[in-house]
Amino acid sequence: MRHIISVKLENESGALSRVANLFSARNFNIESLSVAPTNNPSSSIMTIVTSGNDHVIEQIIKQLSKIIDVLDVVDITSSDHIEKQVLLIKLDSNEYQKIKGKDFLNDKSINIYEKSASIVIELCSSPKEIDEILHNIGNIEYEIVRSGTVGINNN
Repeated sequence: MRHIISVKLENESGALSRVANLFSARNFNIESLSVAPTNNPSSSIMTIVTSGNDHVIEQIIKQLSKIIDVLDVVDITSSDHIEKQVLLIKLDSNEYQKIKGKDFLNDKSINIYEKSASIVIELCSSPKEIDEILHNIGNIEYEIVRSGTVGINNN
């Protein structure tokens, strides 16, 4: 089962490496990783998406908690939460014309940036909705950049 784990850690050299090494050493897969500063300049939030049964996730959380730089670990998928990703799709003007009438382009959370020869579509949405949009685009030539998942408890 897919889990989103939020790790608050100190802004110290090597902290990210220690967390990544934990996953690597124990053969746990990281599906998505995002790190950003918090409102406190001495700490960051790392959001990790991984998969595993309850026992595996429990072990990951216990092991993460033992890392010296880690201040707090929470499996945010264990309660009501919000998760988002950012998707950027770059295509040329001709390819954009092929999808211009698609319903998803009318979504208010989509921004469209037009340059002379290319169009960039920006979307912030749930991973599931982003997967659906990529599926609905069809067979056109495009380049994508997709961020890691970020999430927060909603209770």
